[in-house]
Amino acid sequence: MQTHFLTRYQTRVNATLEKTWNALTDPALVKQYFFGSSLVTSWRVGEPIYFRGEWEGQPYEDKGIVLNFDAPHFLSFSYLSSWSGMPDLPENYLQVTYRLSPTAEGTWLEVTQTNYDEAKAKHSEENWASVIAGLKKVIEPA
Repeated sequence: MQTHFLTRYQTRVNATLEKTWNALTDPALVKQYFFGSSLVTSWRVGEPIYFRGEWEGQPYEDKGIVLNFDAPHFLSFSYLSSWSGMPDLPENYLQVTYRLSPTAEGTWLEVTQTNYDEAKAKHSEENWASVIAGLKKVIEPA
């Protein structure tokens, strides 16, 4: 697994720890903000995770394995995007990690992702900013 480049996105979510965790792990909520992806997983360590959908008319299936699941504070999974063009080999999977901590104002959320190179790291950072902005719209009070 590549770890040379790391994307880190951190933010405060104006929602409880439990509500934020649920937004990250409940397939019905994930679909609302994660590019319309259908999340399929048991959340059991060692079991597969899939993000399936269609983007600009093209079907995709991103996949990985659940690596850690410590509700409601820590979650990580390996990840291979069907758009990456990379062969489905263990060394081509990235790692995505969610860390959550309660705060007086809500929840502190940190998302990290390993990347193949600096350009892809920058793209991932922009994607996470968009994804988490969408998550906030789903769960934060108006």
